[in-house]
Amino acid sequence: MPSSFNFNHPPFDCLSPKERKLVQDTVDIAYYPKDAVILNPDMPATHVHVVIKGHVQHMEAGEVVSVYGPEDFFAARAAMAGRTTSVLTALDEVITYQLPQATLRDLVASNSRFSALLFADMSRRLSAVSEGNKSREFLSLMMVKVRDAFIRKPFFVDGNTDLVSLCAQLSERGLTNALVNDNDANGQPRVGMFTTTDLRDALLRPTPPNALPVRDVARFDLIAVTPDTELFDALLVMIRHRVHRVLVREGDAILGVLTQLDLMSFISNHSHIIALQVQQANTVDELQAAAQQMDGLIALLHNGGVKIEVISTLVSELNSQIFARLWGMLAPPELAANSCLMVMGSEGRGEQILKTDQDNALILRDGFEFPELEALAQRFNEALATFGYPPCPGHIMLTNPLWRQPLAGYKTTIADWLLGSHPDGPMHLAIFMDARAVAGDTDLLRQAHNHLRGLFGGSDALLARFAGAVEQFSEPGTWWDRLTTLRGRDEQSFDLKKLGTFPIVHGIRALALEHQLDALRTTERIHLLATKEHLDAALARDLVDALQFLMGLKLKNNLRQRQMGTTPHNLVKLSELGTLERDLLKDSLAIIKRFKQHLHIHFKLEAL
Repeated sequence: MPSSFNFNHPPFDCLSPKERKLVQDTVDIAYYPKDAVILNPDMPATHVHVVIKGHVQHMEAGEVVSVYGPEDFFAARAAMAGRTTSVLTALDEVITYQLPQATLRDLVASNSRFSALLFADMSRRLSAVSEGNKSREFLSLMMVKVRDAFIRKPFFVDGNTDLVSLCAQLSERGLTNALVNDNDANGQPRVGMFTTTDLRDALLRPTPPNALPVRDVARFDLIAVTPDTELFDALLVMIRHRVHRVLVREGDAILGVLTQLDLMSFISNHSHIIALQVQQANTVDELQAAAQQMDGLIALLHNGGVKIEVISTLVSELNSQIFARLWGMLAPPELAANSCLMVMGSEGRGEQILKTDQDNALILRDGFEFPELEALAQRFNEALATFGYPPCPGHIMLTNPLWRQPLAGYKTTIADWLLGSHPDGPMHLAIFMDARAVAGDTDLLRQAHNHLRGLFGGSDALLARFAGAVEQFSEPGTWWDRLTTLRGRDEQSFDLKKLGTFPIVHGIRALALEHQLDALRTTERIHLLATKEHLDAALARDLVDALQFLMGLKLKNNLRQRQMGTTPHNLVKLSELGTLERDLLKDSLAIIKRFKQHLHIHFKLEAL
């Protein structure tokens, strides 16, 4: 019996020691010469195969649907059913492990995740892949609830308590903060918080501490989470609002206080350190040191099995703080107050994970002028480049005058993109539609977005022209047909952005524009479209699954490229994908094809 069966590849990596022994005790080796028929409808299907050497062609209804190579498995469904409608042929000399039907059925019956990886639909298969990571200590820490962390019991004081008396009580109890019960100007109850930081500021006041009531120095704009909030989401709240403590509320009841230090005892990553370094940075060099830790954090999260959407959300929050902090260091107050700094494209949507390129712009208040703006824009983009954010190849940055204009100039430019004949018009519109403000007067961007939506004015022709960009990167024929030969399989690469995520992102963007949705993140747009019944619920679910799979595959590929010392890019070699990854990629392409058909009918793209 072969003792070298590789259990490191899915779905066999999820087997228990007892199940692995069953495999080792029953697996055998089979040999097939070139052109041999391994299985066809006239033959009983008695085994699932795992390729050791060679390549196997899988044909269904006269068409090649896949080519299997070393470490790939095939004929699992056929073995469960005992028959097949497919023809599997050896393209060259083939050697496989053979796992008997009885063993396969025992494994399926005893291991639900193994079964899901083999036979479930895309959503359940993705869930099964994710489930395998939950056994890792890192993920188990990330997914616990706030109620499972250490919540400090609330200590309340009356708002009229003077600071000296309060500090005596805190010292007696070994505390550094207290909750303050008080009433607002209208006599309505309110709860505030007093910390030792507030004491520092209070000592600078002319009123003696023993005569200063705590209500005068406490903060009443408190942030709260529920006990069922996931700990990682609580961390995001702290980072987003730049606070170190949050209330834990269940309805009207205050259960206690969750501090960042207590939270970090549960979450073994250093995202809080990056956020603190960003907030405390006083120089560009200090900010650069914080920004350059981002890739290490991303790799840690990915290796820990954290969901791709959680990673992208955290990265988006930290990136926004880095951009805003840098802008605050470089831009004089009068410029910051009369402009809106924004990020666009995937960064604007919160879907850029590893640093790929810069997509940033600036809107100036009409009538405001700043003569040194060109030089400042140069310093801003150059600083981001030293932080690890490469310059945009399409020059969609502050250094390009097109992307630093007064509001009136943007309105004229947007109209030209929409109504003119410029070939980049539709894509510039798409990039700008995903703009998100990170610093300055956010109302400037809101006005520009409202102007963009108003120009469409419900015009079916303009919406169709915009949506038609979904076919910008389409290629003739069925893409997967290129795997019909061994040579094609070994050399073929797939563009995960142009052929994968872009059709989903842009198609959903067009539907969001049609229905005047404010959301930026693609998954949020999808959920809103489905909730408002503008998109079929089943298709919406499949699109989310496909997008998250493609984003995860891109991140995995980019991390591997970076580890090899190459610049991350969007191409993935199919020969580097396992059977499950190729199957999920095929499923994703089928979903994209179905979505494009929906868009063609909905926007009448054939009439363009």
